[in-house]
Amino acid sequence: MEKRNYTRIPHDRVGVLIGPEGKVKSRIEKTFNVNLVVDSESGNVETILNSDQSDVSVIFTVANIVKAIGRGFSPNRAMMLNNEDFDLAIIDLEEVVGPSHNAQERVKGRIIGKEGRSRALIEELTETYISVYGSTVAIIGNIEALPTAREAVMMLIRGSFHKTVYNYLFAYRRQLKKDRGEIWYDQPPPASERKE
Repeated sequence: MEKRNYTRIPHDRVGVLIGPEGKVKSRIEKTFNVNLVVDSESGNVETILNSDQSDVSVIFTVANIVKAIGRGFSPNRAMMLNNEDFDLAIIDLEEVVGPSHNAQERVKGRIIGKEGRSRALIEELTETYISVYGSTVAIIGNIEALPTAREAVMMLIRGSFHKTVYNYLFAYRRQLKKDRGEIWYDQPPPASERKE
């Protein structure tokens, strides 16, 4: 099996991937026992497994982390992808709304919302992280919550009212709490009303 992987990230994210004094790049290399070859000019990143790294799957984890940093996430957030319960979803706005810069900006504004409230609410209710960067929207989250967060973003892209999207998210959240057994009572009855 091929023991290397190629990923390309935007030129202005290369510095974030390398980090001050190479600390981010070094942390990734040590954590996963790989070697990252970063071409600062092109943004090409080659991930090579070290000879004593037997777990080939780390190559895909590292590629996801590199992609997440390339899509605007901080290295710390991107490193959450080291948890096998987490994944990365990327929505290419050019594919969905077309190449028009104005159309993309309008859609990005809808996703972020006034003072970032829309994005913050989606993140809070789905326990995910969202990065709106360039012509993409990237989401990091638990594999169970990721489809819901992605659908909420897609609803906004397709022009749904914010209220409709929030109702969809609140319904998801209620179901999640029910599944986790978190809601039996909104609050326990007062001691005087409890039957002994």
